[in-house]
Amino acid sequence: MEIEVKLRLADANAHRRVTTLLSPFHVVTHLQQNLFFDGAGSELSARRAVLRLRFYGDNERCVVSLKARAVLVDGVSRVEEDEEDMDPRVGLKCVAEPGKLGSVESRVLRRVKEEFGTEKGFVGFVGLGGFGNVRNVYDWKGLKLEVDETKFDSGILYEIECESADPEGAKRLLEEFLKENEIDYSYSTVSKFAIFRSGKLP
Repeated sequence: MEIEVKLRLADANAHRRVTTLLSPFHVVTHLQQNLFFDGAGSELSARRAVLRLRFYGDNERCVVSLKARAVLVDGVSRVEEDEEDMDPRVGLKCVAEPGKLGSVESRVLRRVKEEFGTEKGFVGFVGLGGFGNVRNVYDWKGLKLEVDETKFDSGILYEIECESADPEGAKRLLEEFLKENEIDYSYSTVSKFAIFRSGKLP
């Protein structure tokens, strides 16, 4: 179970102020490309599951992940997640031809076929498209903060994410930080995937 605090920043100015204030705590910046897939018969989406390939930088790393039964309440997200690394060259071939996902040797993809197939098996995969993200990572007050600038066709979303075993405590620290610095924010109400699928910012 992945538990994260998700706070939406109001605009580019709020994002710039956060990254400036956190700059002494900066660890790394990731350029990410997120691409999503479903079963040919919508087997995953019908059961609130999401299959994603995430590429880093110049495609030097690829991670396949399966997320299911996500719940996002008051800025705290809880989702079942399973992920593993995949050879980026294989990942790129699957992006070009989603059907190839069915023959990749992968624990996560095997689980998808076993759990979401029907009596006739798992028919195949289709690509849904995706979006890019710039993720700045900070080590701040014992928390790993991920400050995102996510580019959808419908616009740009700015968000802070923080995975924590104590989400309420992490959220309290973050809210204090944002309020002290008069940075406009709100609780995230939908996932980035849901925004992508809706075609509009919340």
